[in-house]
Amino acid sequence: MAEARPVALVIGASRGIGRQIAIDLAKAGYVVIAAAKSTSDPAALSVFPPDPNSASSTISTVAAEITQQGNACIAMAVDVRSTESIIALFADVAARFHRLDALVYNAGAIWWAPVAKTSIKRFKLLQSVNIDGLYSSLQAALPLFERAGWRCRVVVVCPPIYSRFFRGKAAYAVGKVGMSVLVKGLAMDWERDGKNEMAISGIWPAVAIESAATQRFTSKDANERAELRTAAVFSDAVVAVLEAEPAVTNGQLFTDEDFLREHRGVADFDRYNVVPGSKPRRIMPKKFPVLTVEEQDDEGKRVDSTAMDQKRLSKL
Repeated sequence: MAEARPVALVIGASRGIGRQIAIDLAKAGYVVIAAAKSTSDPAALSVFPPDPNSASSTISTVAAEITQQGNACIAMAVDVRSTESIIALFADVAARFHRLDALVYNAGAIWWAPVAKTSIKRFKLLQSVNIDGLYSSLQAALPLFERAGWRCRVVVVCPPIYSRFFRGKAAYAVGKVGMSVLVKGLAMDWERDGKNEMAISGIWPAVAIESAATQRFTSKDANERAELRTAAVFSDAVVAVLEAEPAVTNGQLFTDEDFLREHRGVADFDRYNVVPGSKPRRIMPKKFPVLTVEEQDDEGKRVDSTAMDQKRLSKL
């Protein structure tokens, strides 16, 4: 009897980078669940497939596009601002597939402005989509990870941690770097618990990617488009991270270019350029700070608040 194909859930798969990740995971043999808030009727479009970076691209059109290519994908709506919606999504995944092999969290809200120009309402929206949505998704995924014998992969779209990332966009950085901290912390939890077949990684573009997000900051001018790479470079890196050994990826924060160069032997990135012959500028540092410290393994007595709560309740 043939083994069932692995299942990948891509949250934030309606357009741009998320759409490309869904397409390439399906090509790699996964049954893909494309999840996001936006849905539509693909048959109602005058042009199909739609512009991948436009509002016409939804999880419905992505699923239809993948299916037309002969691969497997279904669309599942989710609003990552709602914990209840996220719980319902994972319950649906469990009921339909009884497994989850890969989770990609690509959902994100963007607002680049100084603190003085970022309202509390905007700040809370950023956190609800970025860090809160990721945390709720990981919590909801844990039963599926356990069902799979703790042999799953998670990739989160979040940055390496370095000081320049905070400049001029602190409110945004709070959530995105919080996601990076969560990647690091959950990886440590799994290592401590002996879940050595689990891996969670963060990944971020080394060069700006053509997407719905970057369209907000660039025009159709050829000089500006010359600074962009296609979403394929990021998607190729995500697939490569998912396929790599946990010892290589767990708890690591990569850039797409660096991972492909160091672990897949990619030397020529010109094929990813939006404008042929261009030389897009790298927007990330060449090297990142090392976060470990000498006393890393000598933290003293480890405190577990859950154990403290149980002890307190036992005395009531």
